[in-house]
Amino acid sequence: MKRNGKPLRPIWLDDGGRTVGVIDQRRLPHEHIVRHLATVDEAIQAIREMIVRGAPLIGVTGAYGMYLAARTAAPGARGMAALEHAAARLAAARPTAVNLARAVDRVLRRVLSAPDERQRSDLALETAAAIAEEEVENCRRIGEHGRPLIEAIARDHPGRPVNILTHCNAGWLACVEYGTATAPIYAAVEGGVDLHVWVDETRPLNQGARLTAWELGRYGVRHTVITDNAGGHLMQQGRVDLVIVGSDRTTAGGDVANKIGTYLKALAARDNGIPFYVALPSSTFDWDLTDGVREIPIEERDPDEVRYAEGWDGDGHRRVRLCPEQSAAANFAFDVTPARLVTGLITERGICRATASEIRRMFPDKIHQRGLRVVD
Repeated sequence: MKRNGKPLRPIWLDDGGRTVGVIDQRRLPHEHIVRHLATVDEAIQAIREMIVRGAPLIGVTGAYGMYLAARTAAPGARGMAALEHAAARLAAARPTAVNLARAVDRVLRRVLSAPDERQRSDLALETAAAIAEEEVENCRRIGEHGRPLIEAIARDHPGRPVNILTHCNAGWLACVEYGTATAPIYAAVEGGVDLHVWVDETRPLNQGARLTAWELGRYGVRHTVITDNAGGHLMQQGRVDLVIVGSDRTTAGGDVANKIGTYLKALAARDNGIPFYVALPSSTFDWDLTDGVREIPIEERDPDEVRYAEGWDGDGHRRVRLCPEQSAAANFAFDVTPARLVTGLITERGICRATASEIRRMFPDKIHQRGLRVVD
């Protein structure tokens, strides 16, 4: 993505390496505000308060958070302990996305193995930058592997656009570049495919209406924002050809945790015979889990995110209460879509069915037969 003709990412190193710059995604699309993270506490705040969000970007932010910790760590055992403490705090900032803990642990292991403690900061930065570039390349490949799905529908239905439904924001804002669910869309558009995207608003924070719509509009992709509950109706009316969503954590058996409301879209897609694909890099797999419904921790966020809504009134951001002041609210951030409802997983290595055997075949170097854990 570009801004004023220049390449734009949601995270970058700034101020000569003293800070990490991020786009404050809470203020998009109405304001473009940059935050400069200078400490571990500020990195944790950015993750918790969703200044940054999306599983790959959260992981990259956690990795850069470890770099900030390494820059100021004391020498010797005291500094080692401080880095381990920073890693634990960063990994706990948001519990559902597995990318965060994995990226933080990767930087920590690299830093703690440094033969010279003066190299800690350089190694942390090198590792964080490598994680970011790996996510970018993985998303690019997801786009290449997913594009034929859209092209095939276009060939089968000449003379009309391919209608794709997506949920939440799984675009470049969430993934450094390209996105996961949006990567095949961008690749297909670049290949000349005529398509249109139904964009779920994605309550309570409206990441679809605010962020996905903004991304698609900047890229010139035709799209329409809809209420979260309109997808089933559109599927019944034959106005959806394909559903593509992202993932915050996917088990080794193919169960998918994604933004709340994804499960209902999968049910509607199955009932109407519409392909339901999940686009994700391998960094989003949790190789240790096999039962997503029972094992994936579901983050519960501040109920005020449900009670209140924010928007632009022409002069600035305004926050308004939606429900009676005394009403209780619950804010489950994610739900789990069982593997049986997933047509396929679009990964950087190709497309596979959402089964343990197919995932093992696609990633034999990542998992064991039992335990299914990461092998570095």
